[in-house]
Amino acid sequence: MDIKDIQNLIKFVSKAEVSEVKYKTKDFEITIKTPLAGSDAVYAQPTVYHTAAPQVAATSAPVATPTAGTAEKVEMVSDDSKYVTIKSPMIGTFYRKPSPDKEVFVNVGDEVSNGKVVCVIEAMKLFNQIESEVSGKIVKILVDDATPVEYDQPLFLVDPS
Repeated sequence: MDIKDIQNLIKFVSKAEVSEVKYKTKDFEITIKTPLAGSDAVYAQPTVYHTAAPQVAATSAPVATPTAGTAEKVEMVSDDSKYVTIKSPMIGTFYRKPSPDKEVFVNVGDEVSNGKVVCVIEAMKLFNQIESEVSGKIVKILVDDATPVEYDQPLFLVDPS
């Protein structure tokens, strides 16, 4: 299995919305865990696969320490649950302005309507205008200008009321 086959398998698993898939042949073994399971994709050969003890120790320490931070995150999620999220439709670089000498597309407090351009994302030297799919008021801008974004990453929170 080459790298393209592995990437295709990862895409398939993420679209299937399963938490874990194990694929084993006589030459290698691969385990893919999606965010539904609470972890990222893991690639392993049989010799590495059996050394799971260091991974368990590494993941248990960060989980135990930030209990106060976890409570804050839960409160923030509950407060933001009434808002609609505008997400990135692609991987690229997020820009709030059409060009460096122009004004930003939207600010916090601005009203947006369906189809209004809210930002641009540069991917492979192409600047793609991202339009709002919801009408409402911009409550929060979640990404800094000129920073990389991932597919489906939240960019803006909009209050639809």
